[in-house]
Amino acid sequence: MNNKSKKQSILIVEDDIFLSDLYKTKMELEGFKVFTAYDGEKGFELAQKNLPDIILLDLILPKLSGFGVLEKIKANKAIKDVPVIILTNLSQKSDVDKGLKMGANDYLIKAHFMPSEVVEKIKKLIS
Repeated sequence: MNNKSKKQSILIVEDDIFLSDLYKTKMELEGFKVFTAYDGEKGFELAQKNLPDIILLDLILPKLSGFGVLEKIKANKAIKDVPVIILTNLSQKSDVDKGLKMGANDYLIKAHFMPSEVVEKIKKLIS
């Protein structure tokens, strides 16, 4: 299948609306189709409905934590292979290890990465 004909889509699950909008704008400028969710339940729902090419997932979320969302994604046949990048402020090694062990493809600490660097990571993962 030719990926150029279909816009690649990204789901951003982030409860900080300012940050979510910042990433949404950045991703749209990079040519992605963007879906956003401000809580874990909605994030999982949108992942199933839209089958995005990649998911950017915060861990501290209302209704369902990022770890909860990740667990549900990996248990769901239709979306278990969608790459997930955790983007969070939780920088404890135990959280990082847990996220990667649960199947996240990458774990980025918000404070350490500019949106442009996150875009580069996303492009590497889905190219």
